[in-house]
Amino acid sequence: MSTLSQPHQAAAARDAAPTRRLPTRRRWFMLSLLLIATIINYVDRVNLSIAAPFMSKDLGLDKIQMGLVFSAFAWTYAFALVPAGFVADRLGSRLAYGASLVTWSLATVGQGLVGGFASLFGLRLLVGALEAPAFPANSRAVTVWFPARERGIASSIYVCGQYLGTALFTGALMWLATSWGWRHVFYSTGVVGVVFGLAWLYLYRDPGTCKKVSAEELAYIEEGGALVKSSEQRTRFSWRQVGELMSYRQVWAICLGKFASTSALYFFLTWFPTYLIEERHMSTIKAGIFAVLPFIGATVGILLAGVVSDLLIRRGYSLSFARKLPLVVGSALGMSIVLVNFTDSNLVCIAVLTCAFFAQGIASASWAAVSEIAPKELIGLTGGITSLAANIGGIVTPIAIGAIVQTTHSFANAFWFIGAVALIGTLSYSFLLGRLYRIELKAH
Repeated sequence: MSTLSQPHQAAAARDAAPTRRLPTRRRWFMLSLLLIATIINYVDRVNLSIAAPFMSKDLGLDKIQMGLVFSAFAWTYAFALVPAGFVADRLGSRLAYGASLVTWSLATVGQGLVGGFASLFGLRLLVGALEAPAFPANSRAVTVWFPARERGIASSIYVCGQYLGTALFTGALMWLATSWGWRHVFYSTGVVGVVFGLAWLYLYRDPGTCKKVSAEELAYIEEGGALVKSSEQRTRFSWRQVGELMSYRQVWAICLGKFASTSALYFFLTWFPTYLIEERHMSTIKAGIFAVLPFIGATVGILLAGVVSDLLIRRGYSLSFARKLPLVVGSALGMSIVLVNFTDSNLVCIAVLTCAFFAQGIASASWAAVSEIAPKELIGLTGGITSLAANIGGIVTPIAIGAIVQTTHSFANAFWFIGAVALIGTLSYSFLLGRLYRIELKAH
């Protein structure tokens, strides 16, 4: 993690130039669309955990079955990410994301109609597959719309949507489940997604096809390193490209680091409300209030990581140092989650979990690193590969925690498991990642 890397001195000097006043700021409008889409994306993941305490009793589901249902989303989501990344590169962010939003939201509405384990499990598999284009399309959109000096905060803003939605809507969805029944949680979140999906198709454009972006803004983002021309390119998929990407240590390191941080994320997205209600014996209302705090902490963490990372670049530090520092610090601090095993106080428990999720938010700045290393022809595919690794954590963690709780009747060993995985992420980012640079594909 050297401070200045020779190949990036010129780029750092360029990015350190003061921002010009531009006739349009269309890139920030597009980013606001990404943020809203990501909020909906994660609300439709976490809605199951909010409904779970009520649903499990109503449908007669035990901890092993709930662990399988919690993980079902990640099974299809993870393995659809590589083809979904190609789809994002081939169709562009507008069509890929729009179709994904509308279809997964319809499947979300369907979850409100389930009558047992099989139908619920099947629909969660379907939602996972249909959400797969989302983050590759996010990564691609930021890479084509934002110069390098703004890419860290831009990535952080849309990634914070995965925490912000839960922080904003957990209480409302808890109230909805308590007052109207758990099925209405799925009806309401699904309908919102369909409406916004149609709005996305109407409003979003890549810079090469956007009629409302000025020539000055277009020149500014392209001069700053935005891959504007890639928004006009279409590439053909080849498994050889996947193999070539996996020959780079940077890709492997980000894959391992994302696996680690996503393992912590999926605890909070799945078992967290159940932990508060069943192990900490909180009421539904109290759990709904306390459950918001770690998500606020994670939101602060990801935004802070983006601001600090971009600030370091503007101050002349190398791109590698600026992008890697949040990843190492966040992963290391994430190991603090094991401290929850040493307190009986609910307030201290929430404080520890808020700190741990704040750290996970910092480590989620890895999306900016993906934007920096992805070949210009394969931005979506690179995002798909690293997301695949991340969401293997989404498969493993809910099942592992379900099995641990079922056999030990306690969450204690589950926190030791998450802490050990955070250590793997820390080591990967510290020693395996190396220098960040944009990968140039070999001619075949």
